Amino acid sequence: MAAKRKSPKTKLLGREAAIPESPDDAELDRIPNKNGDSKFTVRFTCPEFTTLCPITGQPDFAHFVLDYVPGDWLIESKSLKYFFSSFRNFGVFHEECTVLIAKRVKDDIMPIWLRLSGFWYPRGGMPIDVWYQTGLPPEDVFVPDPGVAPYRGRV
Repeated sequence: MAAKRKSPKTKLLGREAAIPESPDDAELDRIPNKNGDSKFTVRFTCPEFTTLCPITGQPDFAHFVLDYVPGDWLIESKSLKYFFSSFRNFGVFHEECTVLIAKRVKDDIMPIWLRLSGFWYPRGGMPIDVWYQTGLPPEDVFVPDPGVAPYRGRV
């Protein structure tokens, strides 16, 4: 019989929860990185992110690619999904939103390295792409290109 693994103390994993009203109300859970002796890259992709324009209240849409090299902690994916969802009724400019998300994740899990690529869909005829990165990635890990082509309209 296999030994039962002790689960980490998380606030959302395995529990029913409502989408937070705002990013300030969202909790980001973290779990211990049991492979701390190895450097590796983790990628989360959120291709259908939504928030609101703080001036008009109209929806804004983005495709986010979050890459990080963990230190002692990993992001618990359900809490990250809820964190992203907490922006649905929150008014914020594209640049501020991208940096806010990246800094929050960085502060909560303290990765060795982190990059958030934000590919915002056009409003007013112009897409806005925003990147936040904590520095150069470690030389001894593979960090793939975000893999999102520049916006070219309908093809």
